[in-house]
Amino acid sequence: MDRGRAMRYQTMATVLLAGVVLAGSGQAGATIDGAALLQQVDRRLTPPAYEAYKRITNVEPSGRTREYLLYQLADGRDKVAALFLSPASDKGRSTLRLGDNMWLYVPNAGRPIRVTSLQSVIGGVFNNADILSLDYSTEYDVASVEESGEDYLLELKAKSRAVAYDRLRMWVSRKDTLPSKIECLTATSVLIKTLHFRDVKDVGGGIVRPATVETSSPLQKGYTSTMVFVQMSPRTVPAEVFTLTFMPNLESVRR
Repeated sequence: MDRGRAMRYQTMATVLLAGVVLAGSGQAGATIDGAALLQQVDRRLTPPAYEAYKRITNVEPSGRTREYLLYQLADGRDKVAALFLSPASDKGRSTLRLGDNMWLYVPNAGRPIRVTSLQSVIGGVFNNADILSLDYSTEYDVASVEESGEDYLLELKAKSRAVAYDRLRMWVSRKDTLPSKIECLTATSVLIKTLHFRDVKDVGGGIVRPATVETSSPLQKGYTSTMVFVQMSPRTVPAEVFTLTFMPNLESVRR
């Protein structure tokens, strides 16, 4: 998909938001179709299939930092693979997510091993589900949606117990259908972490989205993690890439 088509696709996604408000915007009794809105958010954040380079930085209370560069591929709503490019100690490691199932491959360590969504292959505040994220509409149902100033406020509930967070509270800009903040909660409303979406810009291929996601957690005081999308572009990826046997070979499809 070329840049022009990508830009037209994203423009269409924004225009379709007009259909989210049933019975007409501004009319008495108008209701918001939360499921349609959440799908709009997904498409504004990522194309249906893409490749991306992203940098993740973990900062500890002591000031010590650890930085990772990942190459990531995604296809559809439930397939994500990532390859570690740096630091040198992690180069060649790869991860794979197929729906709720995740694996980690370490060179010279034999077969890929199963990991969980709540674990983290890089430490820090981001867990595996944050790093290898699927479409929100794949993992969550919209329990409620309301207008909150310049945003929509969506209350999301996990579709299954395999999802990393039982509940999400998502603030979505009414202007551009992009999230500005997400609170990740337990079923009893205990705050686990907060994600802040910043620096909206073209990250490549006409994809305009927050380039930076920052997170902190009251459960990990003094620790912060930041994910920066260095580059992203639509890409059709062969199905064989999203298999356990291909995990050692992700470098071969990197452009």
